[in-house]
Amino acid sequence: MDHSQGEEILQRQNRGWRLSGLQCAVVGIGGIWGCWKTGLLDFQRIARGVPDFVDLMGEMMPPDFSDLGTWIVPLFDTLAMSIAGTAIAVIFSLFVAFLASRNTTPHLVVFQATRLVLNLLRSIPELIMGIIFVAAVGFGALPGVLALGFHSIGMIGKFFAEAIEHVDEKPVEAIRSTGASPMQILWHGYLPQVLPQMADVIIYRWEYNFRASTVLGAVGAGGIGFQLIASLRILQYREVLAIIILILVMVTIVDNLGSLLRKQFK
Repeated sequence: MDHSQGEEILQRQNRGWRLSGLQCAVVGIGGIWGCWKTGLLDFQRIARGVPDFVDLMGEMMPPDFSDLGTWIVPLFDTLAMSIAGTAIAVIFSLFVAFLASRNTTPHLVVFQATRLVLNLLRSIPELIMGIIFVAAVGFGALPGVLALGFHSIGMIGKFFAEAIEHVDEKPVEAIRSTGASPMQILWHGYLPQVLPQMADVIIYRWEYNFRASTVLGAVGAGGIGFQLIASLRILQYREVLAIIILILVMVTIVDNLGSLLRKQFK
């Protein structure tokens, strides 16, 4: 390597460092602006709130588990909501993903329309969907399942489509050369390659849906979240802490179960 080549390499590295520094500066400025805009840098206000927070924590102690028996059924309702919502999303996403993938969609218009639908479903928070479905079908676990399912389609469908777009085309071409039908190509060429990634996405989404289903109780979608909001409204803070602990235990169990399931698909 001569001197000119070494200088050129150093110049490229310097340009890369300057670009990286500029990007970090932009991100840092954006973070500082966000903190300032939301009052996170108002340390006096935060300091004034610390005594009230300490008092609230004191009112929550010790946790009151006297109504534990009445919380078990809503807790399993929340678990059922997360499973059912994830199942609905997976069923629809398996179909939608092939339409939203560039290498499997039948037409560009179908691709654009499907991506638009996925973006729409993903952009509406579960809480808003929960309010809509509570108004449509009434209180209970059903609106929670529908809210989780429809929002999850937007996320799972997107991840499935991106996984399909990154498959190795050589096995697909080999299957296509045998005269296989389009359905056989999808089933034997694409699906085996993306199945492990799909399993990971499904399990992660189920873990997320369990946590999200507790929030949906705030809008009347049932489950343990409804019990939490009910205790909070009547200022039963010791019950609130007990329910939070119960939710934490269940979330930990679900996360550990998800980790075990992911290992089975590796």
